[in-house]
Amino acid sequence: MNEDSRYEAVRSRDARFDGAFFFAVSTTGIYCRPSCPATTPRRRNVAFFPTAAAAQGSGFRACRRCRPDAVPGSAEWNARADVVGRAMRLISEGVVDREGVSGLAARLGYSARQVQRQLTAELGAGPVALARAQRAHTARVLLQTTGLQAAEIAFAAGFASVRQFNDTIKEIYALTPSELRAARPGKATRFGPVASPTTPGVLPLRLAFRGPYAARELFDHLQRRAITGIEEVSGEPGARTYRRTLRLPHGAGIAEVDEAAGDGWLDCRLHLAELRDLTTASQRMRRLFDLDADPYAVAERLGADAVLARLVDRRPGLRSPGAPAPDELAVRAVLGQQVSVAAGRTLGGALVAAYGEPLPEPAGALTHLFPRIDDLAQAALTELGMPESRRATLRTISNSLADGTVVLDAGADRDEAERALLGLRGIGPWTAGYIRMRALGDPDVLLTGDVAVQAGIRRAGAPTAGLRERAETWRPWRSYAMHHFWNAPLTEPASPCLTTTESTGP
Repeated sequence: MNEDSRYEAVRSRDARFDGAFFFAVSTTGIYCRPSCPATTPRRRNVAFFPTAAAAQGSGFRACRRCRPDAVPGSAEWNARADVVGRAMRLISEGVVDREGVSGLAARLGYSARQVQRQLTAELGAGPVALARAQRAHTARVLLQTTGLQAAEIAFAAGFASVRQFNDTIKEIYALTPSELRAARPGKATRFGPVASPTTPGVLPLRLAFRGPYAARELFDHLQRRAITGIEEVSGEPGARTYRRTLRLPHGAGIAEVDEAAGDGWLDCRLHLAELRDLTTASQRMRRLFDLDADPYAVAERLGADAVLARLVDRRPGLRSPGAPAPDELAVRAVLGQQVSVAAGRTLGGALVAAYGEPLPEPAGALTHLFPRIDDLAQAALTELGMPESRRATLRTISNSLADGTVVLDAGADRDEAERALLGLRGIGPWTAGYIRMRALGDPDVLLTGDVAVQAGIRRAGAPTAGLRERAETWRPWRSYAMHHFWNAPLTEPASPCLTTTESTGP
């Protein structure tokens, strides 16, 4: 987009571009999201910024009406594999708050100066400013949805001191923390977290997304694979709640997400042992539910294919689920090799029961955290009843994750991670690709040998020959094409047979 097309998006209040860019008005000193309902400013008074942090760095404060800090993240950061995209994924995970800029640079394999230069050149803000904007958003959520004291909120959001917290809130929102709390939105507002009575220890959030959202298919996906002890899905389709345990940097947590979508958000509740884990926990749930996706860009690209166009029209807003814990997903992918989804789920439950870390107090059906990778690396795994060759593969990938041979964090180099996975005994192209798609959130993975995908292609009325060549036109959204084929209607029975090396479906 150029500046003229961005201004047209602002004039039409086009919510498709919320989070893709921000605009600021020189006469008011305020920056907004493109869909802000306020009167459209004159073109000569408007400037555009790629991030909220860049707008804040130029002296603009956040609009109180459209709450631009509450928009979904840009889908660009998930699609990009360069250092800027990797850095943005790590910053959203709270790495700068926990490890500083030097820790971020070390994870990326660059010097701190190089990371600072690249982010500033492209985004108009360095890692500290980007993390600061995220801290301010977290603080606003806590101020407006909890009764916590300001000092507690300051440290929970990642600020180093109460004074820094006060100064930042005043600068970004032009309000003191107490004034910002008093200005909490009403229940009917579309933008930002809803203010509602809370149970002590529970943080209510609105997880924003853009465009249509196929919640039913995503909850179906999670329900079929829910592992006893760490996950559960309750309720009837259309009104289900997904609950799971989370191992977070400072303690354990439990997340609950409702299937019923609001006007651009999913309701989420977090139970955290440490409030400092709020940012990390919310970002992990955003990844799991693929909330930063751009369904408009996906539909435009995949809809140009005659076969996929019918599937895209049938399921608008279909998402590609990620993973709240990459190491956990890698272990689960190995467990699912050569067996059905139901059998893989059973094996996962046995693994959690034998090696998972019990919660201090069970929360309904949630009783454990997923096992630590270090524990699995040394475990006999005989409780699983698997052949020794598969137990050896499980230990191999656990050892590789534990010693850093394979890195699957949010900023990992995806190509390098896939090469490392393929170098492990017992890990084939399907498993490596599936881990890349879900654990690393890559939107452009094609599993050409997947039986269920090939069955879906046939059900959609297309030949399976020449899939790889035809799929080049689907880039960079081939993972979404995979999910459309997995969800293709059963116009003909899909083969129940498995390949000799992998399982059907995701």
